Amino acid sequence: MLHVCACLLLVWLVWNWGLRVERNTYFLDPSDRVALAAYAAEAEQVAARGDAQAVERWRLALQQRERTWVAVLDERLQSLGTSPLSASQISHLTFMRKLSWPMSKRLEDELPYVSIAFPQHPERGRLVMQLPERLLPPGLTPWTHVLTHGVVPVLLALGLGLVLYRHLVQPLNELRERANTLSAGDLAPLASSRVTRRPDELGELARAYEHMAERLRQSLDQQRQLLRTLSHEIRTPLARLKIASESGLPPDQLEQRLAREVEDMRQLVDDALNLAWLDTEKPRLPAETVVVASVWEALVQDAYFETGWPLEALVCELDSTCQLRVHLNSFAQALENVLRNAIRHSPVHGVVRLRGRRDGDSWCLVVEDQGAGVAEADLERIFEPYLRLDGTQGSGFGLGLSIARRAIELQGGELWASRGAQGLRMNLRLPAANV
Repeated sequence: MLHVCACLLLVWLVWNWGLRVERNTYFLDPSDRVALAAYAAEAEQVAARGDAQAVERWRLALQQRERTWVAVLDERLQSLGTSPLSASQISHLTFMRKLSWPMSKRLEDELPYVSIAFPQHPERGRLVMQLPERLLPPGLTPWTHVLTHGVVPVLLALGLGLVLYRHLVQPLNELRERANTLSAGDLAPLASSRVTRRPDELGELARAYEHMAERLRQSLDQQRQLLRTLSHEIRTPLARLKIASESGLPPDQLEQRLAREVEDMRQLVDDALNLAWLDTEKPRLPAETVVVASVWEALVQDAYFETGWPLEALVCELDSTCQLRVHLNSFAQALENVLRNAIRHSPVHGVVRLRGRRDGDSWCLVVEDQGAGVAEADLERIFEPYLRLDGTQGSGFGLGLSIARRAIELQGGELWASRGAQGLRMNLRLPAANV
């Protein structure tokens, strides 16, 4: 739309420039029009006396002053003076022009004839005179014609082309170079690019490029991290498997040892693939109404069966009114990872507590343990994949909280950590079902 307006503006400028030049070269100067209209007013005053001799004397005086032909006519184009019009003079009345018309010489190089009606009573007569040579507009000279129809339009077109080049071609060249750098594997962000800050379609395209580059950077980082972690983490249980197979343990103990190491490797691979799927695919999860207390009860039973953690130490302070609009399996997995993390880092006889409050269209849930907690500087780092802080206890590969955050964010929620009264506090914000 902006470019169409620019082209229309160029046409308008050229058009108005041509009209202005034409008016200045073919139309009478305003001061000359005033002077000729004043002659008509004098002629009307003289003719109003009804004295043909006086009209004739005034006509001859003006004719001698301006050195041109002059006539004062009535409404029937008859002379109001004593000298009647000749046949040749009557022929001039066919080509009379008004003061507002363009003036130029005729083909036979004859000056134009001007008809000026009486200003007070136009119906009573008019002043007709051949335009004096000194008042004739200069007209378009060859150089003026070249200027108005060649130089000025070309300059305006060049100016418009320069504006369009800076507005369109330069950003397109930058985007082309950006695409070439992406195809060459250079994923560095263009933080200083002005194209990304533009509000138009080119800005949207540039931001799409940067978003694509960011996604590629994240995917490559995740792949590298996945390969590094899998190669490191799997090497340890494989070494233990080799040692166990050569240790001469009784068959029952060897079978248990092998089963535990294989389960650890399976859990690592499942978690890594699950996190990669959530990061790259970003699936759209169908939502349904979920009662949080029911999900917590099922997770508590599983935790008691697998870890032996006492049921009375896994407290839920919510009732059936706490209902969320989420994807059941993803929410349950996220809450399970948070619960297992709390159990893993809680002391013996510690209590893990779930509570919440309604906040507008959302529920704010809090899972708090009584463990050692996390330093303020590490509250965000614990959500990084494969990260295990120094000094932490328990097993695991540092993927549970990362998977939990991705699952919560895919449902329009938030998951963040804060320091609790004794241990770590996990905060979940999710959309409420009964809005």
